[in-house]
Amino acid sequence: MAANEASQQPTKVVDIHTHMYPPSYIDILTSRSTIPLVRTFASSPDPRLILLQAEVPSLEGAEASSKPPGRPLTKHYSSLTQKIHFMDTHNIDISVISLANPWLDFLKPFESGSIAESVNTEFSSMCASHPGRLFFFGTLPLTAPLATIEASVTHLKTLKYCRGVILGTSGLGNGLDDPNLRPIFHALADAGLPIFLHPHYGLPNEVWGPRASQEYGHVLPLALGFPMETTIAVARMYLAGVFDAVPALRMILAHSGGTLPFLAGRIESCVLHDGHLMREAKVHATRRTVWEVLRSQIYLDAVIYSEVGLKSAIEASGGADRLMFGTDHPFFPPLGTDEDGEWESVGLNAEAVNKALGKASQEAAGVMGGNAIRVLKLYDE
Repeated sequence: MAANEASQQPTKVVDIHTHMYPPSYIDILTSRSTIPLVRTFASSPDPRLILLQAEVPSLEGAEASSKPPGRPLTKHYSSLTQKIHFMDTHNIDISVISLANPWLDFLKPFESGSIAESVNTEFSSMCASHPGRLFFFGTLPLTAPLATIEASVTHLKTLKYCRGVILGTSGLGNGLDDPNLRPIFHALADAGLPIFLHPHYGLPNEVWGPRASQEYGHVLPLALGFPMETTIAVARMYLAGVFDAVPALRMILAHSGGTLPFLAGRIESCVLHDGHLMREAKVHATRRTVWEVLRSQIYLDAVIYSEVGLKSAIEASGGADRLMFGTDHPFFPPLGTDEDGEWESVGLNAEAVNKALGKASQEAAGVMGGNAIRVLKLYDE
């Protein structure tokens, strides 16, 4: 279907932030002895997915614990049938699925290229089995040599249902301001593949204090660590001049850009008043501000769970046409109720859109699906 024809169709609901771990990927995690890993415990009916550094202290003595670390690895994480059921339950017409963190960042260089090709091909096959309902963000083998990574970008471009790549903040190991990443950014821009930027590494455990691992669950690293990680990564890219060097690069930031919408003004003020940047001639009349970059090269998902946060994201990004709905499935499931039913986390994001923009408004319809269809070209060609 052509783009102009797609724009004339009834507005669909599109979920751009929804993850899956293919069975082959879970096998890799099960074989590991350090995080990320999957472990089984007598006290848990499901295997446990252990991803975060904050969970490591709980691993010691976990076999005998009634509260094992990690989160239950339910059928929602790997079953395509379950993904479609989740979509149908929440009236989601299209999902852009992606591998969840930590992607392939932990693999050895000699194996990551072939595993990336296998995972991306597996996602492509999933989409082909439900044409028009599923698209995907591919995964790059960032621990491999540059030529292998560039070959992976070329491979993704040939896959009919690929609409971008999901990327963490580590890059090649030194962050997204690393000059060695520039060829990859150029390759993605040339291929027309936007980056869906998603956090994983958070902040050091010491930030949360000695009581966190035993008393506070995952609240601090997920609610605060993830958003700050995204904010820091994009600020580093801006200060390094990445967006000016690769003007065709497009990014979608998870969790409504972390704290970037709220802190963009403070970042801009600090840039303007920094003597070092002034001496280095990085502050000049033709410099693009943080706001200008936000409103030209960056989109935000709408996974923010509140009207207040969503309004801030809309204001910072320059309008509701730069926001896209997401669920973060299979994370944040309902507790103590049927996981096959409706999820409160999904309802909170949809409610925030309706409250901020008006349920029947054109802007709300755009956030809920129209923007994603336009930006990511989500029509089955």
